[in-house]
Amino acid sequence: LFGWVFLVVGVLGFVPGITVDSHLLGIFDVNGIHNIVHIVSGLAALYLASKGEESSQMFFKVFGVIYALVAVLGFMTGDGLLLGFISKNTADTRLHVVIAVVALYIGFGTKKEGSMQTA
Repeated sequence: LFGWVFLVVGVLGFVPGITVDSHLLGIFDVNGIHNIVHIVSGLAALYLASKGEESSQMFFKVFGVIYALVAVLGFMTGDGLLLGFISKNTADTRLHVVIAVVALYIGFGTKKEGSMQTA
Protein backbone atom coordinates (compact mmCIF):
# COMPACT_ATOMS: atom_id res chain seq x y z
CA LEU A 1 0.00 0.00 0.00
CA PHE A 2 2.76 2.41 0.96
CA GLY A 3 4.57 1.80 -2.33
CA TRP A 4 1.46 2.30 -4.43
CA VAL A 5 0.57 5.53 -2.63
CA PHE A 6 4.04 6.97 -3.17
CA LEU A 7 4.09 5.90 -6.80
CA VAL A 8 0.69 7.46 -7.48
CA VAL A 9 1.55 10.67 -5.60
CA GLY A 10 4.79 10.98 -7.56
CA VAL A 11 3.00 10.60 -10.89
CA LEU A 12 0.19 12.97 -9.86
CA GLY A 13 2.82 15.60 -9.10
CA PHE A 14 3.41 15.84 -12.85
CA VAL A 15 -0.29 16.14 -13.76
CA PRO A 16 -1.51 19.66 -14.52
CA GLY A 17 -4.73 20.46 -12.72
CA ILE A 18 -3.88 18.18 -9.81
CA THR A 19 -0.67 20.12 -9.31
CA VAL A 20 -1.34 23.84 -9.61
CA ASP A 21 1.44 26.42 -9.26
CA SER A 22 3.79 23.66 -8.03
CA HIS A 23 1.35 22.63 -5.29
CA LEU A 24 0.06 19.05 -5.35
CA LEU A 25 -3.65 19.15 -4.50
CA GLY A 26 -3.15 22.87 -3.90
CA ILE A 27 -1.36 22.07 -0.61
CA PHE A 28 2.01 20.36 -0.93
CA ASP A 29 4.90 22.17 -2.60
CA VAL A 30 6.49 19.85 -5.17
CA ASN A 31 8.84 20.01 -8.10
CA GLY A 32 10.14 17.45 -10.58
CA ILE A 33 12.86 16.17 -8.26
CA HIS A 34 10.38 15.86 -5.38
CA ASN A 35 8.03 13.85 -7.63
CA ILE A 36 10.86 11.60 -8.78
CA VAL A 37 11.83 10.93 -5.14
CA HIS A 38 8.24 9.82 -4.50
CA ILE A 39 8.22 7.57 -7.57
CA VAL A 40 11.58 5.96 -6.69
CA SER A 41 10.46 5.51 -3.06
CA GLY A 42 7.26 3.85 -4.23
CA LEU A 43 9.07 1.54 -6.62
CA ALA A 44 11.60 0.60 -3.92
CA ALA A 45 8.77 -0.15 -1.46
CA LEU A 46 6.97 -2.33 -4.01
CA TYR A 47 10.14 -4.18 -4.97
CA LEU A 48 11.20 -4.86 -1.39
CA ALA A 49 7.66 -5.89 -0.42
CA SER A 50 7.84 -8.52 -3.15
CA LYS A 51 11.04 -9.89 -1.56
CA GLY A 52 9.36 -10.73 1.73
CA GLU A 53 8.65 -9.45 5.20
CA GLU A 54 12.27 -8.93 6.27
CA SER A 55 13.03 -6.79 3.22
CA SER A 56 9.83 -4.85 3.71
CA GLN A 57 10.62 -4.15 7.37
CA MET A 58 14.15 -3.05 6.47
CA PHE A 59 12.69 -0.65 3.91
CA PHE A 60 10.46 0.90 6.57
CA LYS A 61 13.35 1.20 9.03
CA VAL A 62 15.58 3.00 6.53
CA PHE A 63 12.72 4.98 4.98
CA GLY A 64 11.46 6.06 8.42
CA VAL A 65 14.88 7.30 9.51
CA ILE A 66 15.37 9.18 6.23
CA TYR A 67 11.94 10.80 6.45
CA ALA A 68 12.54 11.75 10.09
CA LEU A 69 15.77 13.49 9.03
CA VAL A 70 13.96 15.17 6.13
CA ALA A 71 11.29 16.41 8.56
CA VAL A 72 13.89 17.82 10.97
CA LEU A 73 15.68 19.55 8.08
CA GLY A 74 12.31 20.87 6.89
CA PHE A 75 11.59 22.47 10.27
CA MET A 76 15.12 23.89 10.41
CA THR A 77 15.07 25.42 6.93
CA GLY A 78 11.42 26.51 6.57
CA ASP A 79 9.69 26.80 3.21
CA GLY A 80 11.73 26.66 0.02
CA LEU A 81 14.26 24.17 -1.27
CA LEU A 82 15.50 21.27 0.81
CA LEU A 83 19.15 20.44 0.16
CA GLY A 84 19.04 23.01 -2.63
CA PHE A 85 16.84 21.09 -5.04
CA ILE A 86 13.70 19.54 -3.46
CA SER A 87 10.86 22.01 -3.02
CA LYS A 88 8.84 21.79 0.19
CA ASN A 89 6.64 23.81 2.50
CA THR A 90 5.27 23.47 6.04
CA ALA A 91 2.52 21.10 4.87
CA ASP A 92 5.18 18.82 3.34
CA THR A 93 7.24 18.90 6.52
CA ARG A 94 4.26 18.00 8.70
CA LEU A 95 3.34 15.17 6.35
CA HIS A 96 6.95 13.95 6.47
CA VAL A 97 6.65 13.71 10.28
CA VAL A 98 3.53 11.54 9.93
CA ILE A 99 5.18 9.37 7.27
CA ALA A 100 8.30 8.96 9.43
CA VAL A 101 6.27 7.93 12.50
CA VAL A 102 4.22 5.39 10.54
CA ALA A 103 7.28 3.98 8.73
CA LEU A 104 9.31 3.72 11.94
CA TYR A 105 6.41 1.99 13.68
CA ILE A 106 6.06 -0.51 10.85
CA GLY A 107 9.82 -1.05 10.67
CA PHE A 108 10.66 -1.23 14.36
CA GLY A 109 7.38 -1.60 16.22
CA THR A 110 5.84 -4.61 14.57
CA LYS A 111 6.81 -8.22 15.10
CA LYS A 112 7.14 -10.85 12.43
CA GLU A 113 4.25 -13.26 12.14
CA GLY A 114 4.94 -16.46 13.99
CA SER A 115 7.71 -15.01 16.15
CA MET A 116 7.43 -15.67 19.84
CA GLN A 117 7.59 -12.82 22.29
CA THR A 118 9.59 -13.39 25.46
CA ALA A 119 8.53 -11.70 28.66
